[in-house]
Amino acid sequence: MKGFKKITALGMVLSMTAAMATGCGSSSQTAASTDDTAASAVAASAASTVATDSASAATSGASAAGTFTADESLKGQSISFLNSKGEIQEALETMAADFEKETGITVEIQACGTGEVPYTKITSAYNAGNAPTMAMLDTTDIIALAKDYALDLSNETWTKECSGYLTKVDDKVYSFPFCIEGRGLIYNKDAIDKTLGTDWDPSSVNSYDSLKALLEQLSAAGMETPVVISHEDWSLGAHQLGYIYDTYDGTTAGAKKVMSQLKSGELKPADYERFNEFMDTMDLLLKYNINKDDPNGSLYDQDAMYVAEGDAAFWANGCWAWQDMKNAGADPDGKYGFIPFVLGNDTSDFANTSMQASPTKQVMIDNKLATPEQQAAAKEFLNWIVYSTTGQTDLVTGCAVIPACTNNTVAPADPLGKDIQAKMAAGKTYSSSFVAPSDHWSVMGAAMQKYIGGESTKDDLAKALSDYWTAQK
Repeated sequence: MKGFKKITALGMVLSMTAAMATGCGSSSQTAASTDDTAASAVAASAASTVATDSASAATSGASAAGTFTADESLKGQSISFLNSKGEIQEALETMAADFEKETGITVEIQACGTGEVPYTKITSAYNAGNAPTMAMLDTTDIIALAKDYALDLSNETWTKECSGYLTKVDDKVYSFPFCIEGRGLIYNKDAIDKTLGTDWDPSSVNSYDSLKALLEQLSAAGMETPVVISHEDWSLGAHQLGYIYDTYDGTTAGAKKVMSQLKSGELKPADYERFNEFMDTMDLLLKYNINKDDPNGSLYDQDAMYVAEGDAAFWANGCWAWQDMKNAGADPDGKYGFIPFVLGNDTSDFANTSMQASPTKQVMIDNKLATPEQQAAAKEFLNWIVYSTTGQTDLVTGCAVIPACTNNTVAPADPLGKDIQAKMAAGKTYSSSFVAPSDHWSVMGAAMQKYIGGESTKDDLAKALSDYWTAQK
């Protein structure tokens, strides 16, 4: 209980903008963000944020479900769990109840309030001396807190089950990857098949030219605007523009290198191949955008409806969009899935054959206030999620997330999750998670909004991107 640092609201604000995980009390349409992190966050981030190639996850050693055995000595322990993914609060409470039945350990699921920022809540808890035993946080938050506040989990058995999706700081594992989210171009295969009058093969789109040809065919066949581009700043500034970082080499380290070179001025956006490829693809998608008459006046719920009802074939988005599509009438048994946000014409390029998929929520165990017994009980909870039949099922079907551990073969309930999971198993994903300042998605999102609205040029956008990074301290 003694010896923990008081966290001050100083230093660089970081946020994981690679994927829009649901924050405390927020919807999947808002960006995950952090409050001001301590200066140590910068050092931690610089030390190493590593998510290794997802292909390795497919070959990691695995232990089947049902191998979990409860530690009787931990019966009667009580621990707490801070949940920053508000939409699964009820599912986590059910999971906690199931865990208690099988282990005798009580887990209190603490919810963030509407509008609360997870980082702010956890740091406030530490400053007050009442931090939860476990906390589900965004990856950037884990990086900021890891060395000072999180238990080293490097030697836990489950690390080999999810080796392709581990985040490391100074080569140590401080968190459990709770869920994977992927992004690209969501497709409605039934709508494409009906329009073209043929059985369309999603794998046939593996280059700019093949995507261009398909969009031309759909438009000529009657679906004049087969693409949905949402105007939200988090979508444009994080999910879409984020490809220029994540596709450097498909690793978090590579994304970090790009951002470092942009920051120093060594790399100019206009001279960066991925930026130019991204702009070519974005221009192509905008040409066929169903919202092109008023690209910044669209409604997100309507965007979901366009794809769900088959008025459009593609939506630039991620697997978190399923709930919105379902609410718009999408059939859970429908033929929905992903093709990559293609970049250039190299059909062997991983960016054109694989999906971006990475951990968006991580669980850390407190290393400052929790007793050794509570820490052991928290480890038991994570092991139960990974190795028990109930835990695996609760995670996937109850919480409706894609598991990072490859020994969990429970199929997601929704088609987008199923598609990402299948691509993970086939080694058709890459696990880069770019970590940028928290205002990246809003500042660059606004710049992207100007571009899609015809208020700026490609050169203007390149300058805005360059100015943004060179202004970083």
